[in-house]
Amino acid sequence: MAALAEGTHEPFVERISIRSADGTQIPAIHARPEGVPFAAAVLIPDIMGVRPLFDDICRRVASHGIAVVAPEPFAHFGEPGSLDFEARQARMPELDDAVQLDDLERAANRLVVEDGASDVAVLGFCMGGMFALKAAATGRFDRAVPFYGMIRLPENWRGGRQRDALETAAAACPTLAIFGGRDAFTPPDDVEALRAAWNGLPDHEVVVYPEAEHGFVHDPERPAHRPDDAADAWHRALSFLLT
Repeated sequence: MAALAEGTHEPFVERISIRSADGTQIPAIHARPEGVPFAAAVLIPDIMGVRPLFDDICRRVASHGIAVVAPEPFAHFGEPGSLDFEARQARMPELDDAVQLDDLERAANRLVVEDGASDVAVLGFCMGGMFALKAAATGRFDRAVPFYGMIRLPENWRGGRQRDALETAAAACPTLAIFGGRDAFTPPDDVEALRAAWNGLPDHEVVVYPEAEHGFVHDPERPAHRPDDAADAWHRALSFLLT
């Protein structure tokens, strides 16, 4: 994870579970710095969910003084480890905004109870960025950093229990939204619609990296990864979260 440099705080990382409203045990990563955290954030993984990549991301974020909980988005469909990419894509129309957002609020509550957080931010990547945009408008979170989150749902993800993040964008908490200029999942018209929804809101910012494709920040193993753009995006995100 060369794009996110190690911070100065010794991090501790563990796997935990969070009980959902329906009793499902949600697998999650919990990371925190040694001592008292400066900030706290719920981190939403991409469609492939909780895995070693996100243990490392959470650890590195925690090394900058931020306590983190990253819950598994597909826990309500049985054992998440049994779901490959195709299975998760097929399940996308079955995801329910109310269930997902409640899980995120419960993760935020964990940070309050276990880590003493007073304010909790939300950030996410790809599909997780989409849910971070939606969570930003719930009133539970104090800041949001969605990385290339879908502003409008892809057609093959529509199933009746999700709405476009754009519908509630005007109610979002202060948000830094990061996109790639060549990302087919967030076309220019969608990005401009988000800008328009935030017109006149000084604590809301859209940053576009013109040559970047989808997923250019969080996974250095992806062909789309752009080290310089990713490093800049992480710098902006950490500065925003720690302000």
